Amino acid sequence: MQHSVNFLELIGGGKIPEVLIGTWIVMGILIVFGFIARASLLRAADPIVPEERAGVRSIAEAFVEWFDTFAHDVLETHHYRQWVPFFGTLFVFILAANIFGLIPGMEPPTGNSDLTFALGTIVFVFFVYQGLSHGAVKYLQNDLVGPVWWLFPLMIPINLADNLFRPFSLGIRLYANMFADHTVLGIFTGLTKLIIPLAFYALGSIVCIIQAIIFVVLAMSYVRLATSHDH
Repeated sequence: MQHSVNFLELIGGGKIPEVLIGTWIVMGILIVFGFIARASLLRAADPIVPEERAGVRSIAEAFVEWFDTFAHDVLETHHYRQWVPFFGTLFVFILAANIFGLIPGMEPPTGNSDLTFALGTIVFVFFVYQGLSHGAVKYLQNDLVGPVWWLFPLMIPINLADNLFRPFSLGIRLYANMFADHTVLGIFTGLTKLIIPLAFYALGSIVCIIQAIIFVVLAMSYVRLATSHDH
């Protein structure tokens, strides 16, 4: 069986970690896409009027409209839009990094635990910050002490462990699923030809989308729990 070429290893010359190269490429693609969409929006005579033809701007607008509705349905708060940029960026990056692994010769950056744990840590810092900024005393009381004050010696270590485990659970879930998906895809595309690999690429695409959605939904739920005392 022939081994597939790893282009990320070739680009880095074996000295730069593949996850870094893949992450840089994904970030570069998203940044260029964002600048093109922004330039198209600035050139429009009336930015409120949608484009007549499909393009980068129309794709970006369709995504923003969908994600705004999606965030509203998950967060269910009146000030959910202040979090849309963060979660939208998180979703787009994870989805792009997942799909990047479907390109022959490329490895998905999210198939590396270093990146997924880093993403989990970012979410952890974000929901803790949001909880504290929306009422530090009530947040610490709800998330650490619990509703019954005289049980605090028992509840504090339990709640602390629960909060600290969240970034690890986010990271390990995304890493394990994307690593397994890419491994299975590589095995079956190497053993089969033409039609059968297309079915696995279709299945892989579905997995990429679902894993990005699951990660963001869980991240949103953590923020919602951290700020529930403010509602």
